[in-house]
Amino acid sequence: MCVRLSALVSGHGEVEAVPVLVHRIAKAVLPGTMVTLDPVLRVPEAHLLKEGELERQVERAARKMRGGRGIFILIDCDRDGGCSATEGPALVHRARRARADMEISVVLAKKEYEAWFIAAAQSLRGKCGLPQDLVGAPDPENVRGAKEWLSRHMPRNRRYAETADQAALTSVFDMQVARCADSFDKCYREIARLLTVLGGR
Repeated sequence: MCVRLSALVSGHGEVEAVPVLVHRIAKAVLPGTMVTLDPVLRVPEAHLLKEGELERQVERAARKMRGGRGIFILIDCDRDGGCSATEGPALVHRARRARADMEISVVLAKKEYEAWFIAAAQSLRGKCGLPQDLVGAPDPENVRGAKEWLSRHMPRNRRYAETADQAALTSVFDMQVARCADSFDKCYREIARLLTVLGGR
C-alpha cells in the first residue's frame, strides 16, 4: 500500500522532522505501508494565521502534490494569547473549506514541537549531547522556550540546533510517553487518522 500526502509546517526544523514523525507513526499504525510526503512546505506561523493565507497555502500544497489526497498542517502555538484548543477548530474549518476534496488535518503544538521532547525526556538520554540523567519538566507543554530548555541541558559548548537536532530527536523519542502531552496525543491521532483514511482509498 502507498500513501501520498503533503505537509505545511511553521518551523525550519519541522521540514525534516515531520516526515520522520509521519513515517514512525505509519510504521506503528499501518505497518508495511509506503508513505511519501511531497512536498513539505514551510510557512511561518504568523503568515498561516492570516485571513486567506492558510487557504492559499493549502491550495499551493495541493497543486504541488503528485497524486496525493491528504495534507497535514502543523503550527507551533507559542505566541502570547495563543490557544491551540480554541484556534484549532477554526483553522481546520478554513483549511477544509479551501480544498473540500482533500483529507486535511491541522495540529497546533503547545507551545512548541520541542515540548514533546521534554515530555519524553528520559528516552532522549545521551542523544544529541543530552545528559544520561535527563529528566523532563512536570508540565512540558507550559515550558516557555522549549528549545532553550533543551540547550540548557546540553554541554556548555553545545546548543540545541533546530535544523540539526529536531529530526534526529524525532527519530528516537518515545512517542507513547510523549502522548502525555495533549497536543502530541492530538498530533499522533490526527496523523494516524489521516494515514488510515488515505490508506483505505
